[in-house]
Amino acid sequence: MTGLLGKKLGMTSIYTDVGDSVACTIIEAGPCYVTEVKTEDVNGYDAVQLAFGERKEKNLSKALMGHLNKSGVGAKAKIKEFRNFQESVELGSTVDASLFEEGDIVNVVGYSKGKGFQGVVKRHGFHGVGQRTHGQHNRERAPGSIGAASYPARVFKGMRMGGRTGNDRVKVKNLKVLKVFKEKNIILVKGGIPGSKGSIIIIEK
Repeated sequence: MTGLLGKKLGMTSIYTDVGDSVACTIIEAGPCYVTEVKTEDVNGYDAVQLAFGERKEKNLSKALMGHLNKSGVGAKAKIKEFRNFQESVELGSTVDASLFEEGDIVNVVGYSKGKGFQGVVKRHGFHGVGQRTHGQHNRERAPGSIGAASYPARVFKGMRMGGRTGNDRVKVKNLKVLKVFKEKNIILVKGGIPGSKGSIIIIEK
């Protein structure tokens, strides 16, 4: 699997050849630095480890900095392994947006926006209980009965209730690469991807 680490820069729209407006996401795809090349003989599997994003050296452990210094790339914000990397790379080399071409199909992995503790209406789309008339007081957005009585005398796992919402690992599959600006390491993919502006994402080719 070939891929890159990148950063979500925001969204825009472009026009196709027939004049249709298409929503797309702007991604800074690389440059990523090769920090380790794993092989079947030594490690038991083939993989390439990539690092992306700048970070202060004081915020990384000495063990991690020692690992990064072996490849001479310095402190980086994110490290990710890609198994069975299809491109030929060497330790310390750079992989950038030239990995992609217009028309490629990619998967994008990121963390969705965290929304904190939310009720069932926002979290699960409940409609609320009762009517606004007939003396309704403060139960409109309440979850209602959760179904437990003297038997089973417990709440079943998976019951949809209020709780922390968002900040989940999300993979969006089969997104089309609309444009590639290789000199700026920027690609445009069709549609939306998880995460806020500036968040680090994984692009799988």
